[in-house]
Formats: sequence, C-alpha cells, structure tokens
Amino acid sequence: MWVIGTCVLALAIAWLGHWVYRWRNPKCNGVLPPGSLGLPLIGETLQLMVPGDSLDLVPFLKDRIQRYGTTFRTSVAGRSIIVSADPKFCHFVLQQHGKLFESWALDTFAKLFAQEGEASLNVTDVHKYVRGTVLKHFGMEALKERLFPLMEEVSQATIKRWLGKESMDVKYATGTMAIEFSAKLLFSHDPTQSSKKLGDLFSSLVQGLLSIPLNIPGTIYHKCLKDRRKALSMIRRTVKDRLSSHGRLHDDFLCHVMQDMSKEKFLTEDFLVQLIFTLLFVTFDSVSTTLTLALMFLEENPRALQEITEREISKSSITWKEYKSMPFTLQVIHESLRLGNISPGLFRRTKTDVEWNGYTIPARWGVLIATSALHLNPETYKDPLTFNPWRWKVRCKLKALVHCCRDQFQLSSIEVGTLTVVLPFQFQEYDSDVMLKNFMPFGSGMKQCAGAEYVRALLSTFLHILVTKYRWTNVKKGNIRRNPVLSLGDGLHIKIMERQK
Repeated sequence: MWVIGTCVLALAIAWLGHWVYRWRNPKCNGVLPPGSLGLPLIGETLQLMVPGDSLDLVPFLKDRIQRYGTTFRTSVAGRSIIVSADPKFCHFVLQQHGKLFESWALDTFAKLFAQEGEASLNVTDVHKYVRGTVLKHFGMEALKERLFPLMEEVSQATIKRWLGKESMDVKYATGTMAIEFSAKLLFSHDPTQSSKKLGDLFSSLVQGLLSIPLNIPGTIYHKCLKDRRKALSMIRRTVKDRLSSHGRLHDDFLCHVMQDMSKEKFLTEDFLVQLIFTLLFVTFDSVSTTLTLALMFLEENPRALQEITEREISKSSITWKEYKSMPFTLQVIHESLRLGNISPGLFRRTKTDVEWNGYTIPARWGVLIATSALHLNPETYKDPLTFNPWRWKVRCKLKALVHCCRDQFQLSSIEVGTLTVVLPFQFQEYDSDVMLKNFMPFGSGMKQCAGAEYVRALLSTFLHILVTKYRWTNVKKGNIRRNPVLSLGDGLHIKIMERQK
C-alpha cells in the first residue's frame, strides 16, 4: 500500500513541478522581456502592494526597472503582464490601439466596471457614441455655454460652508462636492433626498481596485464590491423611474441618452447604470486627490502661492475666456496631476504576437503603460519629485517659431528682439515629448478621457476661488503612501478665513 502512496505522491510532485515550470516559462514564439511571473496564480501581486512612503515610484516599479530595465514581464492577480516605462514603447502601444492592442483591464477593474453582455457589443461603436455624448455634455462647448457658472456656484457654496469650522478634511469635502455636482449633471441627483451619500460609497472603491480579488468579509475588495452594489442600486432606481415615467423630461445627461435608446440597441438599463457609475468614479478621485495635493504643494511653496494669488485675482465671473487667462492655475493643476499619478497606468492587451526591440509579447498578454514612471522620468522632467509649476510655462509661439526655423530654414539659432535663442536638441523636443508621450493623466490619443477638460475646468475653478478669495492654515496633514494607488492617510485638514480686501 505504501508503494502505491509513494507513487501517487511522486506523480503529484512531478505534476506540480511541471506546472510551476510552465507557469514560470510560458510559451512564446520568441524571447520574452526580462522579469519574473512570481508565484503561481497570485504572481507578484503581494510585492506590488508593498507601499512606498513618498510621491516617488512604488518599490515594486523602482526595483524592477533597476533590475530588468524599463520594460519587463510580471504577473498580477494571476494575469501575465508586460510593464513598460519606455516612452517609445508606450507611444507605440497607444499608436497601435485597435490594430495590435486592445482595451483591457485586470479582473478587479473588470468586475468593478463590468457590463453584462459586453463581449457581444461592437466596442468601436459603443466607444464612439459614449465619447461623443460625454463631449457634448461635458466638453469645450458645454463649458463655454453653461458649465462655468455652475462650477463657480458649487465651488463658492462648498468653500463658504467651510468658514467658521475649526477643521475641514479637504479630500473628503472636495470629493463629495465633485461627485454630487457631477451626479446632478448626469441624472439630476439631489443629495438631500437620499439617505446614503455618494461620496461615502465611492471613497472605498479606489483602494479596492488593485487589492487581491478575494471576496471575503473583512477584506478591502469585499467592502469595495459591497459599496459598488449600493451605488449601482441608487443609480438604478433613478434609471428605472425615468424609464417608467414616459414623457417626463429632465435637462440632464441621462435624459438625453435615453432619447437615443430606440436608435442605439446597446443602450439598455444595465448599460446606462454602469455608464453613469463609471463617469462618477473617474470624477470623484481625480478631483479630490488633485485638489488636496495642490493645496499641500502650495502651502509648502510660498512663491507659487504668492504668484497664483497675485497674478490671477479677478472680480468678474469665471468664463471660458477667464479660464484660459489663468495660465498659472493650470500649471499648478498639471504639476499636481503629474506628481499625484492618481491612476496606476493605462492597460492594454495584445491581439496577436507583438515584436519590439528584439522581444516578443505573446498574444492575449496584458500591457501596463506605467504613466507614473513616465511622469517621474528625470530625463524628461528635471528634478521630477520637485513641485515646479513653472516647468509648464506655455511657450507656444516661441515653440512654433523654433520648429519653423529648424525644419524649414535649418537654422541653429533665432533672434527674438535683442535675445538670441539657441536651438539645442533638448529644447526642440521637450514640449512635444511631454505633451504627446510623457504626460497622460487622462489617457492619450482617442482613448483619452472625454471628460478631461471638464475635470481640469472644475479643478481650476475651485482652486482659483479658494486661493484668490480665501487663505488657510493647515490643521493636520496625513502621510503620503502609494501602493500603487496614492493615499493620503488622514488627508489634509485645513481651517480657512476670508482674505482681507
């Protein structure tokens, strides 16, 4: 009997050894990028979750970039992934979207934002419709025509509620403002008519995105899914009420989308609920975290605070023209987005075997464009961990003149008045590299978030009103942690006072 047992054990060990070997050495019609897939099933998820205590890259990325280079293989939550901080490769991936690469997400993302029947949808048609509709309601024309007065109103009302209070949690308060304002535009949500605050439900979702997908009570992921169900239920009730009340019109995003349901077959109840949920989610964290970081950076940089206060004080209401005349506010926003790196990166998946720089990425492998590494690349940004909004100073006219002189007339320098500007290679390429390849807080290309300008405008409006009409003192500031999603511990608590006229 013991002989049979020994044979079974030996076979089990041999099978397990073979399985582990196949896991660590997957099939590839070429040479895989360097790296390791870690342990079977969980991969290197645990290593990825080791937090860093600064704005710098998480230890996982720093260690592997130093060990393997800017492009390496790993496995997260059981999925084989190529991670890249190489600007050229990242730009190649984005250029080849729809040809060699397609949109993709980790299981935790997919379950959070999944749409039933998604595989049967024409992704191109859906994306085109959603992007066009979001731009119509939240894009440049909507901002010019109607949104800026509403943004100014909600920003002023939010800040005035802070007056007289000894301490305000900036991240929580601005997150609540952003999500309730967006919910009002999306489906006329009235927070006074609901027993549950949307801000409370969405606050736990970010941390659940990159957690280990174990749906067990007590885990971060379990709470994430629980709060997701509550948020979806709240949105679904509104959608059902709208569908049952034929002829009752609302001047909001949901009403206009519902009018297209007869033309677009993918516009089902489930689709509408998930779409609104996703739009609320991306607004909530981007606004609250960026504003909190901006106030932290300005408090630590008196020169920047003085410049944004003195240069951009205005007695008029904020319009599109006024918004575009606040360059330093936008520079502060861009620098806060760059240092914040709210999103862990951009996910794609190979549609076929892809060859790059002597390596082969197998079909159906995930690709993570590590935007945080691009944003903190010292070859692109001098002193990348330093808050320096002046690096974003607009030089559009000079840049156009430089490229014209270089490309058409082959000049090595130009004269601007009494100033001679030499045309070094680094200067020639700096702006285009930053804007087109290395700065992508809202994605890039046709896959860029359609609400990017809306978020920038809301951030700029709130920050402009706060710094020009009020002053503040820090009451308590939490420690920065990244694992890899940015968290601010206890957040930033401030006390505000009106500026003396």
